[in-house]
Amino acid sequence: QEGIPFQFKDPGILIEGNLELVLVQKSPAIPVMNYVPSYVFEMRPVKSQIRLGGISLRIGRNEWLEMYAGHIGYSVEPEFRGNRYAARSCQLIRPLAHSHGIDPIWITCSPENDASRRSIEIIGATYVETVDVPKNTNMYRQGEVRKRRYRWGQPG
Repeated sequence: QEGIPFQFKDPGILIEGNLELVLVQKSPAIPVMNYVPSYVFEMRPVKSQIRLGGISLRIGRNEWLEMYAGHIGYSVEPEFRGNRYAARSCQLIRPLAHSHGIDPIWITCSPENDASRRSIEIIGATYVETVDVPKNTNMYRQGEVRKRRYRWGQPG
């Protein structure tokens, strides 16, 4: 796929129960920053403008993504936690990841982030290892010094 310009896809309607993911941004790759193309969604109640949280899907295969950043990143606003919005959102964007050839999907979290770890376990991802974040990175400078890595592959 080298040399072929990246094409964003229409994610379609992403609804599960009372949860809807609304595409708010498509970010192109910025190779000099190690950024890959990504989709950014807001988690909202269906047919509402209330922001429950956000989830991004990063498209690519490189060491930084697979070891430290992960293909999926999410956050849920404190007042809306406990509703499995992160886990449900991961399930909703999984087909989009697969449509771009991302399998397995790598998801990471800080070891002390119990809520994120629970979300990753709820979706059935498999813990692989805990790694040290390289000291010369923005992630490390922002206080993220270790990451738990999870592999979320197709069943079977």
